[in-house]
Amino acid sequence: MAANSTGEAFWRFSLTVYSRPQIAEALIALQDAHGHNVNLVLFGLWLGVCRAVPLDAAGLAGAQAAIAGLDEAVVLPLRRLRRALKTDPDPEMQALRRRVLALEIAAERRVQARLAASAPPRGDGSADRAAIAAANLRLILGADLALPAAGPLRALIAAF
Repeated sequence: MAANSTGEAFWRFSLTVYSRPQIAEALIALQDAHGHNVNLVLFGLWLGVCRAVPLDAAGLAGAQAAIAGLDEAVVLPLRRLRRALKTDPDPEMQALRRRVLALEIAAERRVQARLAASAPPRGDGSADRAAIAAANLRLILGADLALPAAGPLRALIAAF
């Protein structure tokens, strides 16, 4: 599968997962309160659930390196700007905020394309995909997987 179509598959998976009840809130809480990268969390889930690929420390480091520059230089500044504009009552500033949001989403999509391009080949089709996804999340979140904020993610994996 070409990197572009792989990136699109990861993006569609992420949109589906993110739209599930309580998942967006859980991911944002893990991001804001605990410093986790939402795209890396979704990447770990996608690798496990859709590709049966266990992530190891080297693979995680490679994924982090693949997105670090784009994340630091583009995604995070756009997110800060969008959030700073959130409380401005001026309708023109809210229109600007919506445009910044569109740019932020476009940048997030590029991050996901880079992650998908770094993905190892598909794993064994007979593997326990839920177990692989859980192991991937343990690697990415570490002890934070036990936090209440991660509860919806644990429930999601149990549902796979």
